[in-house]
Amino acid sequence: MSFLGKRIVVTGCASGIGAKTCELLKLAGATVIGVDRNKTLNNVDEFHYADFTEPASIDALIAALPAGTDGLMNIAGLPPTAGNVAVLQVNLLALKRLTLGYIDKLADNAAIVNIASLAGLGWPDAIETIKAVEKVTDFDQVSRFCDQHQIDDARSYFFSKEALITWTMQNRWSWRDRGIRMNCISPGPVETPILKDFLETLGERAIEDMKVMDRAGTAEDIAPVAVFLASAESSWIRGANIPCDGGMYSHVQCAMHDLL
Repeated sequence: MSFLGKRIVVTGCASGIGAKTCELLKLAGATVIGVDRNKTLNNVDEFHYADFTEPASIDALIAALPAGTDGLMNIAGLPPTAGNVAVLQVNLLALKRLTLGYIDKLADNAAIVNIASLAGLGWPDAIETIKAVEKVTDFDQVSRFCDQHQIDDARSYFFSKEALITWTMQNRWSWRDRGIRMNCISPGPVETPILKDFLETLGERAIEDMKVMDRAGTAEDIAPVAVFLASAESSWIRGANIPCDGGMYSHVQCAMHDLL
């Protein structure tokens, strides 16, 4: 895969999957435009600060980012220890606000890649709540929404990823006339700086999952998939959710249907 002459925007560029994605894109010849709340110049040609809990900061970012870029990698995210309101603001509302606000500045045939999660595999059981959150566009409405739908800190992460997976599928053809495609990746537990936060919040459920797995994933497992989905070689993959989890999605599906 070559990204020579391509410019890619990567959110969450300062650490974890985002940082590794920047590294691989640079090795493939891309010009990388990084976005984070923590400044870094590692494998980034241009850096932009953004606070994804603040709509004004997102709007300023959209205005500052260059036009004609070839990809948007939505990798920034918060763990459940950040609290239910911040998690939904950053993992869902901010991602959607940035993507929809920036879409007109993307080049034709650009790729949008969202990082979802194995935690979102239960989306078919959350359809009504997912439909309800589609009406929430004001960040100040998030706290009330969480109260109305019993979304506590632990549930907020699962729900944010459920809604992100369905939003990705819904937008499978939204910009097909321009050749712009959107896909997402669902990692399992990954050894990043926030893994301990997941285990702390999710408790026994996460511990049991980790016992089944042979190991936790790494940024090196996930980033190549993200880079592939941003490449020209993946141009006919649209609206897909790609599990990258050491087999955990398949394990859960087999367990649900008595196929173990």
